[in-house]
Amino acid sequence: MDIFEYDKQEGVELLCGVDEAGRGPLAGDVYAAAVILPQGFVLEGLNDSKKLTEKKRDLLYDAIIENAVSYCIATASVKEIEELNILNATFLAMRRAVEGLNVQPKLVLVDGNQNPKLSVHTRCVVKGDATSACIAASSILAKVARDRYMKQVAYDYPQYQFEKHKGYGTALHYQMLDEFGVSDVHRPSFLKKYLSGKQNKTQLKGALGEQTTADYLVANGYEIVAKNYHSAYGEIDIIAQKENILAFVEVKTRKEKGLATAREAVSRSKQTKIINTALMYLQENGLKKQPRFDVCEIYLDSDTGTIVTEVNYIKNAFTGDGRNAYI
Repeated sequence: MDIFEYDKQEGVELLCGVDEAGRGPLAGDVYAAAVILPQGFVLEGLNDSKKLTEKKRDLLYDAIIENAVSYCIATASVKEIEELNILNATFLAMRRAVEGLNVQPKLVLVDGNQNPKLSVHTRCVVKGDATSACIAASSILAKVARDRYMKQVAYDYPQYQFEKHKGYGTALHYQMLDEFGVSDVHRPSFLKKYLSGKQNKTQLKGALGEQTTADYLVANGYEIVAKNYHSAYGEIDIIAQKENILAFVEVKTRKEKGLATAREAVSRSKQTKIINTALMYLQENGLKKQPRFDVCEIYLDSDTGTIVTEVNYIKNAFTGDGRNAYI
């Protein structure tokens, strides 16, 4: 049975199809469309939107809008997705789409197996976008409208290349997230696992850098007296002593070399926080040694980020006196 015959057998004059687009992406609003096609209407090539090319969807989109008895495209925002969860936000978009029709349908066919609790008689149709013509039409309107919306989002946030992945969790999208972080069009609840993993990776990278620095210092005659010392001003990664010197060490761990040196990467405000924290340490411990502020830059391999490829230790890094003074 083809999709037009399925609708014809319903025997309902004002038969409405409803479908959504954008439940799965990591970013952007979720879309839904409701479409009432003329009874007995046949549109060549109408099918599940996922089985059509972008060009074919665009052509059918125009034809559906031109011939529909009534149609409405509605959305639920990222904020609503976060407040309601994606399923309930999708149902909200579906209800908005049906309520936005200028003709009241007699029966609504909804793609899937979950009822969005519409105000009119509703029946769920599993794989409805490949079964019913009116659902297929709604799937095309929702898909095309959302894709066009994501192209506009891409214009506003060009760094994420939304026009290519439409917000879905592709390798490119995760690469852009790694580089630029999370934007206000992303769905935080969809990124919990990613953000947790990213945080863990950052922590592991930092721990590797600090341990490598500590090992390097010990190998060069220093004694480690404190790690991750905290004060109200901030934190010092490592404090080490050798002879009459007490070194306060900031560790910078990177996967690749950049244009800025380690010393340049430690801003003036960061230096001030470290100096104030060092003063707190000296007051608490009463050590009569010459304080020195150093930076140790640890480079990791670019592939796995777990193998140390270079250790660059800079003495008196805050003053510039020892930019090339290595242990």
